[in-house]
Amino acid sequence: MTTTLQEIQEWYESQCDGDWEHVYGFGIKTLENPGWEVSIAIAETEWEEKPFSELVIKRTDDDWGALQG
Repeated sequence: MTTTLQEIQEWYESQCDGDWEHVYGFGIKTLENPGWEVSIAIAETEWEEKPFSELVIKRTDDDWGALQG
């Protein structure tokens, strides 16, 4: 079973061409409230022109449930 993190790693690796990875990439950081912020640069990729709506998942202070994927 492939995890979401493995899928992101494989996608990132497929974008690396000697230039792209020096300008773009992805990040995961913790927030104060608690929570996580994930950002993934899609410039100069096959996803750049595809429509995408921001995904926001709100959880309670005690619900740190994992995303399935």
